[in-house]
Amino acid sequence: MTRHPKKHIAVRFVFGAGLILVVVTVLAVNLFADRAVRVGIESSATKTLNVAVTVSNVDLSIMNGKLALQNLLINNPPGYRHDKLLELKNAEIEIDVKSLLSDVVNIREIKLDGVDIVLEQQGISGNNLQDVITAIRSGSKEGEGKSLRVDNLEISNITVQMKLLPDTAQDDTITLELSPIRMTNLGRDNKLDMADLTGEIVLAIANRLVEQGVGVLPKDIITTLTPTLDKTIDLSTRIIESTEDIGKEITEGIKSLLKPKKEE
Repeated sequence: MTRHPKKHIAVRFVFGAGLILVVVTVLAVNLFADRAVRVGIESSATKTLNVAVTVSNVDLSIMNGKLALQNLLINNPPGYRHDKLLELKNAEIEIDVKSLLSDVVNIREIKLDGVDIVLEQQGISGNNLQDVITAIRSGSKEGEGKSLRVDNLEISNITVQMKLLPDTAQDDTITLELSPIRMTNLGRDNKLDMADLTGEIVLAIANRLVEQGVGVLPKDIITTLTPTLDKTIDLSTRIIESTEDIGKEITEGIKSLLKPKKEE
């Protein structure tokens, strides 16, 4: 049997070139996919919050259905001393890969870890978080992009720094550690896109801040934030109503004890 060295060399060359092409293609897809996701998140969040939003690093693994983000920054609205309002250190997202081909993308889990917020008052009746919430509430619905469904969302290690007396030489700061936030079945009942999800996360943090900030943060901050947080208003109303009911029951109970019994 006659061997053809040139033929073997050609086969090996074609195989090697094909392998290199596959590797380059995979790397290119991941690289451009990472960039596309980063640009999409930055663009959508910026439109929703009406302030600049940036992400320093995005790592997308399409085959495993996992997305990781590092150092997401939400800038302050104009007129505030500090550059940033919020910094998210790490985010891990697990996606149902099959759903990427459908109209509704199913996100199994979102974990946001390490949220640092700088809460800054401006004048008597305004603060940076309130300005962003107002932008969320007044934003128009464009309905662009795919719909999302999120099974589980968890936000942990949330720290809020409230800068006191920003117009004076004092630099006192109140630091508040918020308890973790957990939400489930987002987008099951109502259409949810990336802009809506961004708004839901910011509003959830603001609600938790108001819940835990009573008696700790200045009253002006709580009073300013509360009117635009529907869930907080409802919760406060329920607490007041519940307290009044308990008070009535106690009063009626005392009256019944003091009331002389009728002789049979």
